Amino acid sequence: MSNSLRTLLLILGFATLAPVAHAAGDAKRGEALVATCAACHGADGNSPAPNFPKLAGLGEKYISKQLVDIKSGIRVVPEMTGLLNDSSAQDMEDMAAFYAAKPMQLSGAKTLTVKLNSGVEVGALELGEKIYRAGNLTTATPSCTGCHSPRGQGNAPAAFPRLGGQHAQYIEKQLRDFRAGARVNDGDAQIMRKAAEHLSDAEIVALANYIAGLN
Repeated sequence: MSNSLRTLLLILGFATLAPVAHAAGDAKRGEALVATCAACHGADGNSPAPNFPKLAGLGEKYISKQLVDIKSGIRVVPEMTGLLNDSSAQDMEDMAAFYAAKPMQLSGAKTLTVKLNSGVEVGALELGEKIYRAGNLTTATPSCTGCHSPRGQGNAPAAFPRLGGQHAQYIEKQLRDFRAGARVNDGDAQIMRKAAEHLSDAEIVALANYIAGLN
Protein backbone atom coordinates (compact mmCIF):
# COMPACT_ATOMS: atom_id res chain seq x y z
CA MET A 1 0.00 0.00 0.00
CA SER A 2 1.40 3.40 -0.94
CA ASN A 3 2.15 5.94 1.77
CA SER A 4 -0.34 8.44 0.31
CA LEU A 5 -3.12 5.83 0.20
CA ARG A 6 -2.37 4.75 3.76
CA THR A 7 -2.53 8.38 4.88
CA LEU A 8 -5.91 8.82 3.15
CA LEU A 9 -7.31 5.73 4.81
CA LEU A 10 -6.10 6.94 8.18
CA ILE A 11 -7.76 10.31 7.64
CA LEU A 12 -11.04 8.69 6.68
CA GLY A 13 -10.86 6.37 9.67
CA PHE A 14 -9.96 9.21 12.04
CA ALA A 15 -13.04 11.12 10.92
CA THR A 16 -15.17 8.54 12.74
CA LEU A 17 -13.66 9.70 16.03
CA ALA A 18 -15.50 13.03 15.89
CA PRO A 19 -18.72 13.10 17.94
CA VAL A 20 -21.90 12.79 15.90
CA ALA A 21 -23.58 15.57 17.89
CA HIS A 22 -21.75 18.44 19.47
CA ALA A 23 -23.34 21.05 21.73
CA ALA A 24 -21.58 24.39 21.61
CA GLY A 25 -19.80 25.29 24.81
CA ASP A 26 -19.98 28.58 26.69
CA ALA A 27 -16.43 29.91 26.96
CA LYS A 28 -17.38 32.55 29.53
CA ARG A 29 -18.94 29.97 31.82
CA GLY A 30 -16.01 27.67 31.18
CA GLU A 31 -13.56 30.24 32.50
CA ALA A 32 -15.05 29.87 35.99
CA LEU A 33 -14.86 26.09 35.78
CA VAL A 34 -11.15 25.81 34.96
CA ALA A 35 -9.77 27.61 38.01
CA THR A 36 -8.37 24.39 39.46
CA CYS A 37 -6.78 23.49 36.11
CA ALA A 38 -4.48 26.51 36.08
CA ALA A 39 -1.85 24.93 38.34
CA CYS A 40 -0.95 22.40 35.64
CA HIS A 41 -2.24 23.91 32.41
CA GLY A 42 -1.81 27.63 33.02
CA ALA A 43 -4.53 30.23 33.47
CA ASP A 44 -5.02 30.54 29.71
CA GLY A 45 -4.26 26.94 28.79
CA ASN A 46 -0.57 27.53 28.10
CA SER A 47 1.06 25.12 30.51
CA PRO A 48 4.42 26.30 31.86
CA ALA A 49 5.50 22.71 32.55
CA PRO A 50 6.59 20.53 29.58
CA ASN A 51 5.02 17.38 31.02
CA PHE A 52 1.55 18.97 31.08
CA PRO A 53 -0.06 19.74 27.71
CA LYS A 54 -0.97 23.15 26.46
CA LEU A 55 -4.74 23.17 25.95
CA ALA A 56 -5.00 26.59 24.34
CA GLY A 57 -6.20 26.44 20.77
CA LEU A 58 -6.39 22.64 20.50
CA GLY A 59 -9.94 22.73 19.18
CA GLU A 60 -13.21 22.52 21.09
CA LYS A 61 -14.32 19.10 19.83
CA TYR A 62 -10.95 17.54 20.56
CA ILE A 63 -10.66 18.97 24.08
CA SER A 64 -14.24 18.00 24.89
CA LYS A 65 -13.61 14.42 23.76
CA GLN A 66 -10.47 14.15 25.87
CA LEU A 67 -12.30 15.40 28.97
CA VAL A 68 -15.11 12.90 28.42
CA ASP A 69 -12.62 10.07 27.85
CA ILE A 70 -10.60 10.97 30.94
CA LYS A 71 -13.72 11.12 33.11
CA SER A 72 -14.95 7.75 31.80
CA GLY A 73 -11.54 6.12 32.19
CA ILE A 74 -11.05 5.41 28.48
CA ARG A 75 -8.03 7.66 28.63
CA VAL A 76 -5.93 7.25 31.77
CA VAL A 77 -4.24 10.37 33.10
CA PRO A 78 -3.20 9.70 36.72
CA GLU A 79 -2.79 13.42 37.51
CA MET A 80 -6.46 13.98 36.67
CA THR A 81 -7.91 11.11 38.66
CA GLY A 82 -11.21 12.23 40.17
CA LEU A 83 -10.92 15.84 39.03
CA LEU A 84 -13.81 15.55 36.58
CA ASN A 85 -16.10 13.36 38.67
CA ASP A 86 -18.47 16.23 39.41
CA SER A 87 -18.31 17.77 35.95
CA SER A 88 -21.39 17.46 33.76
CA ALA A 89 -21.30 17.03 30.00
CA GLN A 90 -22.13 20.73 29.63
CA ASP A 91 -19.38 21.67 32.10
CA MET A 92 -16.84 19.86 29.96
CA GLU A 93 -18.17 21.49 26.79
CA ASP A 94 -17.81 24.89 28.43
CA MET A 95 -14.27 24.18 29.63
CA ALA A 96 -13.35 23.02 26.14
CA ALA A 97 -14.80 26.19 24.63
CA PHE A 98 -12.76 28.36 26.99
CA TYR A 99 -9.45 26.70 26.16
CA ALA A 100 -10.17 26.42 22.45
CA ALA A 101 -10.66 30.18 22.24
CA LYS A 102 -7.19 30.94 23.64
CA PRO A 103 -4.09 31.29 21.44
CA MET A 104 -1.32 28.75 21.96
CA GLN A 105 2.12 30.11 22.78
CA LEU A 106 4.91 28.59 20.72
CA SER A 107 7.29 26.28 22.60
CA GLY A 108 9.94 26.30 19.90
CA ALA A 109 12.17 23.56 18.54
CA LYS A 110 15.78 22.93 19.53
CA THR A 111 18.86 22.16 17.50
CA LEU A 112 19.91 18.66 18.51
CA THR A 113 20.98 15.31 17.09
CA VAL A 114 19.45 11.86 17.46
CA LYS A 115 21.01 8.44 16.92
CA LEU A 116 19.28 6.14 14.46
CA ASN A 117 19.07 2.38 15.03
CA SER A 118 22.02 2.07 12.67
CA GLY A 119 24.11 4.11 15.07
CA VAL A 120 24.33 7.09 12.70
CA GLU A 121 23.64 10.49 14.27
CA VAL A 122 21.47 12.90 12.29
CA GLY A 123 19.96 16.33 12.83
CA ALA A 124 16.67 16.07 14.71
CA LEU A 125 15.02 18.99 12.93
CA GLU A 126 15.69 17.55 9.49
CA LEU A 127 14.51 14.08 10.48
CA GLY A 128 11.46 15.45 12.29
CA GLU A 129 10.41 17.52 9.29
CA LYS A 130 10.83 14.53 6.98
CA ILE A 131 8.65 12.27 9.14
CA TYR A 132 6.04 14.98 9.72
CA ARG A 133 5.69 15.88 6.05
CA ALA A 134 6.42 12.62 4.25
CA GLY A 135 6.22 9.83 6.81
CA ASN A 136 8.52 6.84 6.39
CA LEU A 137 7.91 4.72 3.30
CA THR A 138 10.11 1.91 4.59
CA THR A 139 7.97 1.35 7.68
CA ALA A 140 4.66 2.49 6.12
CA THR A 141 4.45 5.32 8.63
CA PRO A 142 2.09 8.02 7.30
CA SER A 143 2.83 11.73 7.33
CA CYS A 144 1.19 13.92 9.97
CA THR A 145 0.07 16.66 7.60
CA GLY A 146 -3.13 14.97 6.43
CA CYS A 147 -4.82 15.27 9.83
CA HIS A 148 -2.81 17.97 11.57
CA SER A 149 -2.12 20.27 8.58
CA PRO A 150 1.26 21.29 7.13
CA ARG A 151 1.67 23.98 9.80
CA GLY A 152 0.45 21.82 12.67
CA GLN A 153 -2.77 23.80 13.09
CA GLY A 154 -4.96 20.70 13.12
CA ASN A 155 -8.56 20.62 11.92
CA ALA A 156 -10.91 21.76 14.67
CA PRO A 157 -14.23 20.81 12.98
CA ALA A 158 -12.92 17.28 12.43
CA ALA A 159 -11.58 17.06 16.00
CA PHE A 160 -7.96 16.79 14.82
CA PRO A 161 -5.96 18.73 17.43
CA ARG A 162 -3.44 21.46 16.84
CA LEU A 163 0.09 20.13 17.39
CA GLY A 164 2.27 23.08 16.40
CA GLY A 165 3.80 24.78 19.42
CA GLN A 166 2.99 22.01 21.90
CA HIS A 167 5.62 20.95 24.43
CA ALA A 168 8.01 18.46 22.81
CA GLN A 169 8.18 16.40 26.00
CA TYR A 170 4.41 15.98 26.05
CA ILE A 171 4.19 15.08 22.34
CA GLU A 172 6.99 12.56 22.79
CA LYS A 173 5.16 10.85 25.66
CA GLN A 174 1.91 10.61 23.71
CA LEU A 175 3.65 9.04 20.73
CA ARG A 176 5.36 6.53 22.99
CA ASP A 177 2.07 5.76 24.73
CA PHE A 178 0.25 5.24 21.43
CA ARG A 179 3.10 3.04 20.19
CA ALA A 180 3.00 0.93 23.34
CA GLY A 181 -0.79 0.74 23.48
CA ALA A 182 -0.84 2.64 26.77
CA ARG A 183 -3.11 5.27 25.23
CA VAL A 184 -6.08 3.79 23.41
CA ASN A 185 -8.68 6.52 22.97
CA ASP A 186 -8.03 6.94 19.25
CA GLY A 187 -11.13 4.93 18.33
CA ASP A 188 -11.75 1.47 16.95
CA ALA A 189 -9.66 2.30 13.88
CA GLN A 190 -6.64 2.79 16.17
CA ILE A 191 -5.49 5.68 14.01
CA MET A 192 -2.71 7.01 16.21
CA ARG A 193 -1.63 3.59 17.42
CA LYS A 194 -1.13 2.48 13.83
CA ALA A 195 0.60 5.74 12.92
CA ALA A 196 3.04 5.41 15.82
CA GLU A 197 3.59 1.66 15.91
CA HIS A 198 6.71 1.67 13.71
CA LEU A 199 8.25 4.93 14.88
CA SER A 200 11.73 4.46 16.35
CA ASP A 201 12.81 6.25 19.52
CA ALA A 202 14.94 8.60 17.42
CA GLU A 203 12.02 9.40 15.11
CA ILE A 204 9.75 10.13 18.07
CA VAL A 205 12.25 12.52 19.65
CA ALA A 206 12.89 14.23 16.32
CA LEU A 207 9.21 14.47 15.43
CA ALA A 208 8.21 15.88 18.82
CA ASN A 209 11.00 18.46 18.67
CA TYR A 210 10.03 19.55 15.17
CA ILE A 211 6.35 19.84 16.11
CA ALA A 212 7.20 22.12 19.04
CA GLY A 213 8.47 24.71 16.57
CA LEU A 214 5.64 24.51 14.03
CA ASN A 215 3.41 27.57 13.66
